[in-house]
Amino acid sequence: MLEIIGEGAVEGYRWMLDHLFLINIVFSLLIIFFQRRNPTTVWAWLLLLYFIPGLGFILYLILGQNFRKDRMFKMKEIEGEIKYAVRRQEESIYRKKLRLRDPELERFKRLILYNLNEGEAVLTDNNDIRIFTDGREKFQTLLSEMDHARNYIHVQYYIIRNDELWKEIEEVLARKARQGVEIRVLFDSMGCRSMRRSDWARMEKAGIKVAEFFPALLGKLQLRVNYRNHRKIVVIDGRIGFVGGFNVGREYLGKNKKFGYWRDTHICIEGSAVTSLAVRFVLDWNYAARENLFLEDRLFEIPTYVRGGRDPVQIISSGPDSSSQEIRDNYLRLIHMARKNIYIQTPYFIPDDDIRDALVIAAKSGIDVRIMIPCKPDHPFVYWATYSYIGEMIEAGARCYTYDNGFLHAKCMCVDGLVTCVGTANMDIRSFSLNFEVNAVVYSARTTEKLMEAFENDITRSTLVTRKKYEQRDLTVRIKEQFCRLLSPVL
Repeated sequence: MLEIIGEGAVEGYRWMLDHLFLINIVFSLLIIFFQRRNPTTVWAWLLLLYFIPGLGFILYLILGQNFRKDRMFKMKEIEGEIKYAVRRQEESIYRKKLRLRDPELERFKRLILYNLNEGEAVLTDNNDIRIFTDGREKFQTLLSEMDHARNYIHVQYYIIRNDELWKEIEEVLARKARQGVEIRVLFDSMGCRSMRRSDWARMEKAGIKVAEFFPALLGKLQLRVNYRNHRKIVVIDGRIGFVGGFNVGREYLGKNKKFGYWRDTHICIEGSAVTSLAVRFVLDWNYAARENLFLEDRLFEIPTYVRGGRDPVQIISSGPDSSSQEIRDNYLRLIHMARKNIYIQTPYFIPDDDIRDALVIAAKSGIDVRIMIPCKPDHPFVYWATYSYIGEMIEAGARCYTYDNGFLHAKCMCVDGLVTCVGTANMDIRSFSLNFEVNAVVYSARTTEKLMEAFENDITRSTLVTRKKYEQRDLTVRIKEQFCRLLSPVL
């Protein structure tokens, strides 16, 4: 009897192996011949499929699906007005009529033109920008601005947790809804998976309109890990706009013992650039809610700005619906244009080959390249892959730091004290091509110098990773680095 059971188990095991082998062959052919991917990514998936057949198959189903579409979000009624503004600015640049207040910024006109051509990102030059590096200060300001709303509040976050911070925000939103203010909350299904259906139903009952981006196919089981909406945008009355790295949760206030103090970067914009943020939100809302908010002209009315700022800003976005990787291309272009220094803060540093080579060349050319990452991981695989790339930067002469005062989540690049690219995009392949992201390109010495000062202040709470220190890492760390680096194209 035992022999019969044993033989049956062996046969079953063989059957499973044979079918796994066939499945791997099918997926391999699919990856190689039917999906246009980066060769490095192709090899990473083939390695997973062949060396870890069962797990590789599951990971491919979750992480490897390619839902890229040429245009997932389409501009409708407002499209003509935006294109007219874009063409007008392009003509001004070509005819050398566009004048920036700071003569040193003239050399960045080609970047401005690229953003106009590729992303229809209109340059506005009457913006006032406030910088937040602390969650308590950011959310205190956000709540205050929401309380002054008169027409509408649009809220979009990747992560919303049903804790004391969201309860405080929801209370303000519900009160404003009772006052007749239109409230819309757009959330990502993956990032907000800890929220319950009853939480969203409660908000809708209070008059808050809710929309879900890429809902889970099977209840709470979310198989689409890629193509998440990683944007964090709040627009109030078309007057005030927030964008940056903070999500909504108690950890962003530094109340999570695992991470400790949460160091992030968020900006508040008052000026015409808020209209660009408003358009970005509406594009995402229209897709998720199957509604056309472009029919409501009042959402795009440009109010009179009290502060009268002078910072030129372009709002740029990218994602799997884009034909190009605009945010990644901005990072690359800024690196190439640097003459003095490049400051980068990012929780995940997994650059593609072009970004990596550009930074190595910059560092070897005598440009002061500084990169700051966290001292602790929130995603271990990503962290060890990050640390492997940091080793290359150190070898090239860059100064690299690990932030020791909690967790660093800021996503910011500053170049030559003149231009900053700040927002939701990490310096990694996932943000470049797999997630929906939004950044602000700020052409301002005043704002850039403030962010560089914040970086230099963070250095006092960081550890410089010297070449000697990096070479002294133990064998376990080296193995983790090498393994995670092999997987970096799919992380």
